[in-house]
Amino acid sequence: MGKHIVAIARYREPLESVRKAVELSGSFDALKSDGKVFIKPNIVVWTEKTVFPKWGVITTSRVIEDIVLLLKERGITDITIGEGIVTLDPKNTSASAHAYKALGYEELNRRYGVKFINVFERPFRKVDIGDGFEVKFNEDILDADFVVNTPVLKTHVQAVVSLGMKNLKGMLDIPSRKKCHTTDPEKPLVYIISHLPKVLPPSATIIDGIFSLERGPSPDGKARRSDIIIASPDMLSADMVGAKVLGHEPATVPAMVHAARTWNRPADLSDIEVKGEPIESVASFHEYDFPYNKDKTLHLKMEKMGVKGLSYRKYDDTMCTYCSVINGALLMAIMFAWKGQPWDDIEILSGKKMQPTPGKKKTILLGQCMFNLHKNNPVINEMLPIKGCPPKFDDTIEVLHNAGIQVEPAIFNNIEMGLSYFMSKYQGKPEFDESFFRVD
Repeated sequence: MGKHIVAIARYREPLESVRKAVELSGSFDALKSDGKVFIKPNIVVWTEKTVFPKWGVITTSRVIEDIVLLLKERGITDITIGEGIVTLDPKNTSASAHAYKALGYEELNRRYGVKFINVFERPFRKVDIGDGFEVKFNEDILDADFVVNTPVLKTHVQAVVSLGMKNLKGMLDIPSRKKCHTTDPEKPLVYIISHLPKVLPPSATIIDGIFSLERGPSPDGKARRSDIIIASPDMLSADMVGAKVLGHEPATVPAMVHAARTWNRPADLSDIEVKGEPIESVASFHEYDFPYNKDKTLHLKMEKMGVKGLSYRKYDDTMCTYCSVINGALLMAIMFAWKGQPWDDIEILSGKKMQPTPGKKKTILLGQCMFNLHKNNPVINEMLPIKGCPPKFDDTIEVLHNAGIQVEPAIFNNIEMGLSYFMSKYQGKPEFDESFFRVD
């Protein structure tokens, strides 16, 4: 049996660079001109109120247009772009339309007849992705004849990397996404991620590495200009090469180990042939983890600030996306609230499985899952729950104030504007060009 082909191309110019990766890998060889093609970009988060660094976070519009042009050359006329974008307010129904307009998808519709959909406005279908684990998948991608999966080249704080397999999580409804963050040690998040490709029609994975991201998947990570395109008709192979390019051996990425076991493949590159650029010529180590102290009870930056009287344990893979948003804002707010006086022996728990430490005076439970788990726990002296799924900002502020942590409400109430804070480190650097996210 022949080896799985993955191509790596340097991004040099529009269309031709993506064309080179696609042709070297044979990614589109299975395409039929009368087929329905679904393009899945990676649009992690969107806000209508501010501009945040899209580099390494969101699939570039440049690569999406190049893919559309290559599909049109092969006679494909039925092309749909679809994504389920995370918004800070889960009830927001306008952010997707705003994102698609800003990213130029309306122009792709005018020029090439490309359709674009918000998957939350489309039907979902319950599917078994293996071993009886059921999720609701967007029907449009399931009913396509061919899928072009276009993740960004990035690491991920919970999954080590976020590439083709992880990108498919954006095709699930919200309850299914939350369900993926399981407490089952046999079926953790990375196990679920590894099984998502099982229900797809034939596909190609084209990893957009024009910009890459360290400590992703969100704008608080660190972007780089990498100018890499990775393509393969085999998703696992593309992801393994992508991990290696990011400086991580596939055998150290749990989702890839699970996937390799599922498809009876080695958890390395021994059955993969790389064409184009050698991995060694483009690889660059990208950190995936945020640093914490030795016992994982405090963010390292907080410890260096001298924070006392607080244990805020490191997140785990049971924390879902919406609590992750709150968690990020909470960390920042607490850092700004620290004035040098120790807090009153407070512990903050998050996710779905953390256990309270006996003897702590006050225990803050972040999110409905934590409250449901510990609402009757006798170990807790004074319980301060932040209920809700996701928790509300006002409730979060009130609980912290009651605990004696005087966070500034503006950090939460203006969280969308706060995303622009992360733009500052890229200001004045010409390599971080917003034009890659437009269709001109």
